[in-house]
Amino acid sequence: MLTLITRRKALALMGAGCAALLASRFSPAMAQDTGDQAFVRQLSEKLIAVINGPGSLAAKKQQILPLIDKNVDVDGIARFCLGRYWHTATPAQQQKFLDLFHHVLLNSITGKLGQYEGVQIGVGGSTGRGNGLTAVTTTITRPGQPTTDVQWVIGHVDGAPRISDIIGEGVSLSITQRGDYSSYLQRNGNSVDALLKAMERQAAHAS
Repeated sequence: MLTLITRRKALALMGAGCAALLASRFSPAMAQDTGDQAFVRQLSEKLIAVINGPGSLAAKKQQILPLIDKNVDVDGIARFCLGRYWHTATPAQQQKFLDLFHHVLLNSITGKLGQYEGVQIGVGGSTGRGNGLTAVTTTITRPGQPTTDVQWVIGHVDGAPRISDIIGEGVSLSITQRGDYSSYLQRNGNSVDALLKAMERQAAHAS
């Protein structure tokens, strides 16, 4: 079975992190933002305006999509998750994979928003991770749930900051997903087409 951003750890991580951005109140320490901390705060404000605004969930998903595309390095995450199979895929397979990854990632981010009302987030410091990446540390508090520490890994694409990974309790979303893809492909004859068909089924089920 393919687990595309649905493994319990990864889903909790993505849900808590993205929902926190969508419904957060930031600590006063944000007055001394670094550039990457400010990026996280400013993105959250844009997302909050959509989530708390009028319209259906379907309409809000369509409004969130360009924000995700602009502020998350979705293509970079997708290529990393596919790993060595990216280089063996044809150009047509690569494009189809990117399209499906965008679709399922958006569903993962927006599918459980109602469960995160009242979420608060405190933004701590930022640390370099090498290769031009910075991790912004946040603490997420959700009513009735344990506090969760999440790091947002920020990289830069064409000079602009982009979210390139989410790490919670030492678990990397992108590394977890890469392992899931690799396991699925190995069980299915290393067939990229088999993976794409599985992603199509999952995307159709989530729509």
